[in-house]
Order: sequence, then structure tokens, then C-alpha cells
Amino acid sequence: MNQIEQLRQWVDESDNIVFFGGAGVSTESGIPDFRSVDGLYNQQYDYPPETILSHTFYRRNTEEFYRFYRNKMLCLDAKPNAAHLKLAQWEKEGKLKAVVTQNIDGLHQAAGSEKVYELHGSVLRNFCESCHKFYDVNHIADSEGVPKCSCGGSVKPDVVLYEEGLDQNTLSGAIRAISEADVLIVGGTSLAVYPAAGLLDYYNGNRLVLVNKTPTARDGIADLVVQGSIGEIFSQLN
Repeated sequence: MNQIEQLRQWVDESDNIVFFGGAGVSTESGIPDFRSVDGLYNQQYDYPPETILSHTFYRRNTEEFYRFYRNKMLCLDAKPNAAHLKLAQWEKEGKLKAVVTQNIDGLHQAAGSEKVYELHGSVLRNFCESCHKFYDVNHIADSEGVPKCSCGGSVKPDVVLYEEGLDQNTLSGAIRAISEADVLIVGGTSLAVYPAAGLLDYYNGNRLVLVNKTPTARDGIADLVVQGSIGEIFSQLN
């Protein structure tokens, strides 16, 4: 039995699947992984992305933060791919209990998934730092400089920047779902970023599946490793 057939069988047999995904799920929808810095990037910005997307930089260089954020983090034309759609289908069929994602693009919800733990927040949600009024993504995309609230306060994206902690309710929900799953499928992540990568340690089952284009740091503990494009692999599953 090859890897995809094995994965298909485990999916068929389970009604308690949890999916844990990283940037590779979004890159197949045309959203660039900001860690893969291109030449154009180096011409436009004086700092690496991890620096710009830090809490300290946001506070000290808010206008420059937003120049990068609008240019690189808002990919509003992106559409869900085969992996997003398959996960939403499994949830409707009662097979998938939750999606845990490191992505901030909202594509899982756009595909129809309802139980989504967004570890790093979402570009679709933005809040005034003074009065906490909600703003959608267009308020950020259509503004210039630092986006402002009607009260005069600055509007901040509901995304977890470097140096900021994860939302504890989201994290505890993700841990609970992973710990109770009988099949855990991890896709599109090198499992190099903590604390997210450490969530695998909460899985208690014996059907840990890693799907990625390249080897990951945790391949050795997986029960099944499937290498390749996650969209192509998921489109072959029932």
C-alpha cells in the first residue's frame, strides 16, 4: 500500500481527524511565504521580515510596518485551494473535528471550515488600540500611513507579531483538539517555529501524518510521511 492509499484508508476509518497546517497550505493559493525573501524585497526594505513583523518594530516604526504589511501580508485575491476545500468537506461529513493553522489569511473559513484555531490571528480582523472598535481588512488596505479609527486611535491587525504571546483561549482549544484526535495530519509546515511546532507533543494517537514538500524536523516520529504538494495529495483523497 502506498502512502496516499494508506492516508486515504485512515481518513475513511476516522471521524476524529485534526489538521494542523502552516505556510505551505497558503503558498499553493499564491500567498508568498514571507520568509522566502526575494530580490525585490531587499531593494524595498532595510530590515528582514522577522524584524519588521515584531512588536518592537511595530511600536517604533509603525508607518514602515504598515508599508511592508500592506505590500506583503495582504493577499486579498487569493482563493482556497484543494487542501482547504477537502478539509471543509471532511468537516461537513463529520470526519474532521478542527483545523489548527499558523496562517493568517482566512482561507480555511473562505473554503467553508467552521472550527478553525488561528494560532497567529487573522489579517481580516483589526481593532482600534484605544476604543477597540472593529475594522475589516479593507480599512487597512485602503488607508495610507498608519490606519486610524474614527476616535483617532491607531488600528492594529489582530495578528500575533514576533515577541507577542499566542491567544491563550485559541492555544488551549488547539491543544485540546490535538490531544483528543485519533488521526493528526500535519501539512505545509517545516515544524521549525515554536511554540506552534510543540503542539505535536500533545498528540496521543498512533496515526501522525506529515505532508510536506520537503523533510521536516519531526519526520522521525511520524507514523506516515507523504512528500509532495499538499493540494495535489489532498485532491487524490476521497
